[in-house]
Amino acid sequence: MAEVRAELVSNVWKVLVVEGDRVDEGDTLVILESMKMEIPVLAEDPGVVAVLDVAEGDVIQEGDRIAVIE
Repeated sequence: MAEVRAELVSNVWKVLVVEGDRVDEGDTLVILESMKMEIPVLAEDPGVVAVLDVAEGDVIQEGDRIAVIE
């Protein structure tokens, strides 16, 4: 199990996966927006998206959990 966490305060601009999706290492899970820059959040391990904690439009803080990959 791997938790994906936010590295900075940002807005969730686009969510590209749903719970139950199979992902490979390097796949983009969500795209964050901070200071007019788009920041892709990538899966660090292959697996299945077990939990998705964010939705488009959410404001997240550094360290907030974005997803769990099992």
